[in-house]
Amino acid sequence: MRLRTLSRCFVLSCLVTAMAGAPAFARTGNPGTDPDPAALTTPDWARAVWKTALAGDERRLGQMLDAAPVAVASADKRFMDSVALYRANLEKRATLRQKRIEEISAELDTHLAEGDDPISLSHALRSAVELDMVVQDKEALIRRPNIASLIERAAKAGHEAEREGKWLLASELFYRLDALLQEDGTFKADADRQTRRLAMLAMYSPARLWELRNERRIREGEDPLPPFNSIGTGYQERLHDITADQVRIALGRAARKHVDPDHSTYADLLLGGLSSLEVMLNTKDLREPLPALADDAARERLIAYLDEQQRAIEADRDRVDRLDLLRVLNGLVETNRTTVGLPEYVLLYEFGNGAMGVLDDYSAIIWPHELRRFERHTQARFVGVGIQIQLDELFNIKVVTPLEGTPAQRAGIRADDLIVGINGQSTAGFTLDQAVDVITGPENTEVTLTVKRQQDGKQVELDLPMKRAGIDLVTVKGWQRHGVREDDWDWFIDPDSGIGYVRLTSFSSHTTREFDEAIRQMKEHGLGGLILDLRFNPGGLLNEAVSVASRFISKDIIVTTQDGQGKTLESQWAHRGQASLGNIPVAVLINEGSASASEIVSGAIQDHAHWNDLDAILIGQRSFGKGSVQQVWPLDRGSAAMKLTTQYYALPSGRVIHRKPGASQWGIEPDLKVSMLPGQITDALTIRRDTDVLPIDENGDVVPGDEPRPDPSTLLTDGVDLQLETALVVLQSQTLPERVADN
Repeated sequence: MRLRTLSRCFVLSCLVTAMAGAPAFARTGNPGTDPDPAALTTPDWARAVWKTALAGDERRLGQMLDAAPVAVASADKRFMDSVALYRANLEKRATLRQKRIEEISAELDTHLAEGDDPISLSHALRSAVELDMVVQDKEALIRRPNIASLIERAAKAGHEAEREGKWLLASELFYRLDALLQEDGTFKADADRQTRRLAMLAMYSPARLWELRNERRIREGEDPLPPFNSIGTGYQERLHDITADQVRIALGRAARKHVDPDHSTYADLLLGGLSSLEVMLNTKDLREPLPALADDAARERLIAYLDEQQRAIEADRDRVDRLDLLRVLNGLVETNRTTVGLPEYVLLYEFGNGAMGVLDDYSAIIWPHELRRFERHTQARFVGVGIQIQLDELFNIKVVTPLEGTPAQRAGIRADDLIVGINGQSTAGFTLDQAVDVITGPENTEVTLTVKRQQDGKQVELDLPMKRAGIDLVTVKGWQRHGVREDDWDWFIDPDSGIGYVRLTSFSSHTTREFDEAIRQMKEHGLGGLILDLRFNPGGLLNEAVSVASRFISKDIIVTTQDGQGKTLESQWAHRGQASLGNIPVAVLINEGSASASEIVSGAIQDHAHWNDLDAILIGQRSFGKGSVQQVWPLDRGSAAMKLTTQYYALPSGRVIHRKPGASQWGIEPDLKVSMLPGQITDALTIRRDTDVLPIDENGDVVPGDEPRPDPSTLLTDGVDLQLETALVVLQSQTLPERVADN
C-alpha cells in the first residue's frame, strides 16, 4: 500500500501560504511559577528545558537555555556558544521578518496604486501571499481593508481574463487567490478549472502555451524563452492507447469504492466528466491543434448535447446508476462522431480526467502514457541513466550530479555538464519533463547524451552513449557526504555531543534497511541523541513507515485505517523488539512539505511521546495533511491503471491526518512551532542540495573543484535553518547531564 502526495510547490515563485493552526494537544503548566533555572541541578535543568520545549514556548525555552546552571556554564563553553548563536539567530530572524514585512508592504501598496490592471493585481496578490507567509497574525492580515479590496478586484479580473481567453493570466490570479485563502477554499474550484485548462493546452497545444508564457516573460521585462522544441510533445502518440473500457471500469470502481460515497455517486462522476468536456470545447486556443473544434455549428451541437445530459442527470440525481454511465459514454462517442468528430481517445481522456477530478486530489486514472512516470514517482526505483538535472538561468538542461554506479556515471557524465542533445536531437527549449521523458525509457535500451563542458580551459562537446538500467534511489541521507557512494555519510551533526542527523527523502522498499545501517554506524561512535528530518518528505510505502516508526515505538498501534464514517478497518502495530531508538532523545523535524507516510511516522512518535513511552519532540511547522489511502488497480489488462482514495489514516490517539474539505484542523502540529521565512527556506534547500553533491568521474573518483566544497554547518552558523538549530540545541541540553558534574 502506497502513500503519496501531490504537494503544492514550495519555492518562492509559487508563494503557497505556509500552514499554521492551533496545537493539537492542550499544554499544561505555568512557566511563570517555575523555579530559577540557574538554581537547578544539571539533570533537573535538562528535564525542565525538555518540558518547556514540549510545551511549545519558544520564548521561555530561550530563557531556560540562557540561565543554564553554573556547572554547565563553566564546564561546557561550547554548549554556551551554541546557545548564544541560537539566541542571536532568533534575533536575526525577527529583524529579517520586520524588514521583509516593511518591504513587501511597500511593494503591495505600489501595486495597488496601479489600479485594476490585472497584471498589477496579480503582482499585488503575489505580495499579499508572501506577506501572509511572513506575518504572524494571518487572520488580521486578511481582514485588512486593502487586502479585502484586493481580493474582490482580483476575483473580478480573473473571471474577466477567463472570458477573454487569457488563460495564463486567469490561472495566475485564481491560483494566488486560492493560495491566500486556502484555509476556506473560496477560490479552489476556480483555480482547479484553470489548472485543467492549462493541462489541456500543455497536452494539445504546447506551442501556444509556450507563446503565452513567452509573452508574459517579455511583458515582465524578462529575457524571452528559448525557441519552442516539439520533441516528445505530440498528443496523438501519447493518447492513442486510451480505450472506453479503461474509463468505464475506472468510473464504476470509483462509484463503488471511494471513501466518500456521498460525493462519488455516478451522478457526480458523470457531471464532472461532462463539465471537463465543456471546458475543452470553450477553450478557443484548442481549435488549431484540434481542427474539429473550429466548426462552430458542430461544436455548438455537442455543447447542447452535454447541457442536455447535465440537466437530465441533475433532475434525477439519486437514481443515476451504472447503466446511465454506459448510456452517457456510448452517447458521447456517437454524438461526437456526428458533430465535431474529435479523436475518440481525446474525448475519453478529458471525460475520464474530469470525472475522477471531482473525487479528491489523489484519485485519478493513470493513462498508458503516464504509467512509467507513475511507477517512477511511486517507487524509489526507475529505469533511466542516473542523473539529477535542473534548468539553469539560461534554460539549459544542466547536470546537478550523476549518481554513483549508474550508466551516466560510468559513461563519463559529470556535474555541471550541459546536455545539449539526446540521440542526436537538440534539447534547446526543452522543459525538464521533456528531458526526463526522452532520456528515460525501457531497460537495456541505448541512449546517447551530447554534453558541453569546460575542459582544459576550453568548451568541448562530447557524445556519451549509455544503456538505460534500473536505478535504486537512496532515501536515507546524513549530515555531510564524505565518499563517492550514495550512502557514504558523516551522520553526526555534533559528534562531541553524540547528536546524529538522518534525513529521509521518502519511504521506499529499502528505507528501513538504509535507516538501520545509519543507526548502526552512529551507535558504534556513541549516539546520544538523534535529529530525524522529515521535512519535504512526500511519503511512500505504508509498511516502511510502520517499520521506521517501530524503531522508536516498542509496542501498541502505529496507525489505523478508517472508512468515511470513522469506522476502524485495520490496525498497524509496532514491530516488537525493534525499538532500537527507544532510549535516546529524538527531535523530529516536520513542515508543510511533510506528507503521507512522513505524517504517520511523526504523528505516531508524537502520540507515544505524549504518553511518556519515549523522549521525542516534534519541531517545525504543521504538516501537509495527506492522510488517505490510495489503492491502485490495473485497467484493461494492465494497459493503464487507476488510483482511488478508499480510506483515511488515524493515529494512535484517534487523530485523522487528512485535510478534509472544510476542515479547520489537519496534519501534524509540532510540539514546538519554529517558523522560517520564505527566503530562509529557499536558502536552506539550496545549501542542502549543494552540500549533498560530490562530483565524481567515470572511474568513481572525486573530481577536484576550484573552490572548497560547501559546508552544511552554514545552515547553523548563518542562521538559515532555525528549525534544525532549535532541534540541535534542545538535544545538546539533554546530553549535558552525562558530561557535566554538578559541584
